[in-house]
Amino acid sequence: MIDFAAAREAMVDSQVRTSDVTSYSVIEAMAWCPRERFVPDDWRGLAYAETEIPLAEDRAMLTPRALAKMLDTAAITPDELVLEIAPGTGYSTALIARLAATVIAVEPDAALAEESRRALADLEIFNVVVTEGASVDGDPKHAPYDVIFINGAVEQVPSTLTDQLKEGGRLIAIFLQDGVGQCRTLLRVGDTLAQQITYDIYGPLLPGFERERSFAF
Repeated sequence: MIDFAAAREAMVDSQVRTSDVTSYSVIEAMAWCPRERFVPDDWRGLAYAETEIPLAEDRAMLTPRALAKMLDTAAITPDELVLEIAPGTGYSTALIARLAATVIAVEPDAALAEESRRALADLEIFNVVVTEGASVDGDPKHAPYDVIFINGAVEQVPSTLTDQLKEGGRLIAIFLQDGVGQCRTLLRVGDTLAQQITYDIYGPLLPGFERERSFAF
């Protein structure tokens, strides 16, 4: 039988601390959260492995290392309202809930949304609202947000999402270009978005965030 507590400790020591993740809050959250609760039964044995775990068609959990580095970059504080896009089964949501005041999570897959609600309730995490809807639409009803966290990779981000950032708010995502992934932060400054590229990283491309392809004749 797998000792998940030991596996979780090993994950933090070998994948998180060794990846330049310096936020104590992020490290503490990942050391606390039972990732196996959010993993499909057939994959529970790999809950703490450095691998993407399939959740549904075209959907997968980020590796622990990738998620930890993105959360470290997001620098979420206890007074902030966070919009999370595509939370899947809710593992990332549980971590963000430990860092933020409130999390609004928008999941396009109804089955995944329901599973995330069950898992979060089991862990008695109550500062989260999980809604179903298109990822690219976000949740304007609760906007503006201090942070928008996209739980996966994108080729482009529509204005429907960036318009939901408050002044000084930031959006964090993995941007894919020519097969290369980079974690980028978009910071709202007035009517513009300042962009910062922090490091190379890879994640699965989320449906709906593909770049429109043009054809040359």
